[in-house]
Amino acid sequence: MSGGLLVAGTTSDAGKSVLTAGICRWLHRAGVAVAPFKAQNMSNNSAVVVGPDGRGGEIGRAQAMQAAACGLVPDLRFNPVLLKPGSDLASQVVLLGEAVDTVTAGNFRALRPKLAETAYAALAELRTTYDVVICEGAGSPAEINLRAGDYVNMGLARHAGLPTIVVGDIDRGGVFASMFGTVALLDPADQALVAGFVINKFRGDLGLLRPGLDMLHRVTGRPTYGVLPWHLDLWLDAEDSLAYGRVLGRPAAPHGTDWLDIAVVRLPRISNATDVEALATEPGVRVRLTVEPAELAAADLVVLPGSKSTVADLAWLRETGLADAVTAHAAAGRPLLGICGGFQMLATAIHDPVESRRGSVPGLGLLPIEITFDPVKTVRPAVGTAVPDVPVRGYEIHHGYVSTADADLPPLLHHADGRPEGARLGAVHGTHWHGAFESDEFRRRFLTEVARSAGRHGFTVAPGTSFDAARERSLDLLGDLVEEHLDTAALWRLIETGAPADLPFIPPGAPPTT
Repeated sequence: MSGGLLVAGTTSDAGKSVLTAGICRWLHRAGVAVAPFKAQNMSNNSAVVVGPDGRGGEIGRAQAMQAAACGLVPDLRFNPVLLKPGSDLASQVVLLGEAVDTVTAGNFRALRPKLAETAYAALAELRTTYDVVICEGAGSPAEINLRAGDYVNMGLARHAGLPTIVVGDIDRGGVFASMFGTVALLDPADQALVAGFVINKFRGDLGLLRPGLDMLHRVTGRPTYGVLPWHLDLWLDAEDSLAYGRVLGRPAAPHGTDWLDIAVVRLPRISNATDVEALATEPGVRVRLTVEPAELAAADLVVLPGSKSTVADLAWLRETGLADAVTAHAAAGRPLLGICGGFQMLATAIHDPVESRRGSVPGLGLLPIEITFDPVKTVRPAVGTAVPDVPVRGYEIHHGYVSTADADLPPLLHHADGRPEGARLGAVHGTHWHGAFESDEFRRRFLTEVARSAGRHGFTVAPGTSFDAARERSLDLLGDLVEEHLDTAALWRLIETGAPADLPFIPPGAPPTT
């Protein structure tokens, strides 16, 4: 068969990514050859995928997570278009894994036909390879100002004949109005593909919700396929840092007697914030995101994460007083970690004619290195070791590189071929490698050293913590929730046979699109 389904949402962060992953895991466990797909993603949380030519490319982190739910190695076709915002007005365009352009509101219209053609071709290839492709929309299909050129939501559904379900987050309120309004703002041909709804993040007595579900069915002629409960343990692999609360996950009680407190600076253009999720899986480790300088003073470890706009975010650090708080933390001998863009900020100088085009600017001066930006983007998996011979895996996504370094500066890591990677000076650490802390032994040794430097002598790492196992538990939990709370028989009919032919039109509807 060549079945398919589009998971659309009433808003961004309504639950499209997790519902897509849950449906993928349910189908995979049932023995179906299933793959995920998102025509266009806008996110600075990306994963590195090795393409058919052997080169590294980028896709959205959520699609890499959905691939894992399908039991698949990530494929560039799973997310053919990735937009990485570098400012409020411009985004880098990553097409089939490769950065090809910078898009603004002014030139997006000219570029869009090429992006749509690439996305449609990728989906067509996947549908010849897999039994089922579960597609994720972007934002909301009711963004009627964008409908004429849409190839991600109903434009994709129309092109590929995909039945569509709409998921809404009841925790935000207004879910019934947003579901009804989503359908009612679509033109007749789009409405004909919207088969029903799923409610996400429900807490409480389902009986109290039932009258609303029944009324929604009466006024739209479309059923609700199920109600997913709010669950504490669904927080790994966030598509965007805004999906996090102030504290990541649900910190488990310490293995020893002390907690370890980690403060992560929530940069305006934070990228790959998922790097710190591995730290948050450790018992006794509390990881929180903050924009408050005062909150850095009490932290045992401060993390400067990746950034899509290193120089601009460094300027923001200085404007907000966070730069002073970071340097004071390091001056006190307390542990500091910079990852990718955060590592670059620790340099004495940054030479950037590429990303910000601001030329040379002073860094925080906490590591005796200089960073230079190259027009060619480094995108590749990373394999190596930490001293002494601790295996580490990660990935690199950056334009900046270490162009000058103190000859006596010890590296944090080594590439498999022996080349040094990153730097460490006292309690200040930095690396360009994302995902390094998903390597369990390295993470445990790093946190043990941090605890010792911070004076948390009662902190002890739990020897059996596995990040990969935690991710698998999360994916299995998503599959369980789909099986337990959704009408999977009805979903399967929808995937197999398409949207019902007798779905009613809900006025007023939008003017028909061409």
